[in-house]
Amino acid sequence: MVDIKEIIRNIRLIAFDFDGVFTDNMVYVFEDGSEAVRCYRGDGIGLQKLQQFGIDVVIISTETNPVVSARAQKLKIRCHQACTDKRATLESVAQESGISLTEVAFVGNDTNDLPCLACVGLPIVVNDAHPDVIPQALYRTKNRGGYGAVREICDLFEQTLAT
Repeated sequence: MVDIKEIIRNIRLIAFDFDGVFTDNMVYVFEDGSEAVRCYRGDGIGLQKLQQFGIDVVIISTETNPVVSARAQKLKIRCHQACTDKRATLESVAQESGISLTEVAFVGNDTNDLPCLACVGLPIVVNDAHPDVIPQALYRTKNRGGYGAVREICDLFEQTLAT
């Protein structure tokens, strides 16, 4: 059995997918073609806690919608979007941070996240992740994406690192 708390103690960077992790994986499409998504407001406080523990945070998304960078900017976290190769982006972020992928957690929800989930020390999926990615995870949240899954992960890290 994997000791998730021991793995958490070695994590220095958490990379999050956006759609389906920060959001409920739904999109509102308006008549002019613009889009909006819904996010869980409590994630912001959780992310601040991670940063207090020295955990770096980044969003890595294939999405091109400006709402992704707008949300990241509000949360004061880095964001890489319109990524055609999420794993290459993740590897680049880890290298720039001077850490190995074993010191990285990745949070995803769908099959385009599999390359990232397969290469990190702590692969995490949200509760309502696509069935094909669930077996790859060492941790699956109790909450669904967009319904506090990010906050749950932040709280888990806080509980582990504060002891």
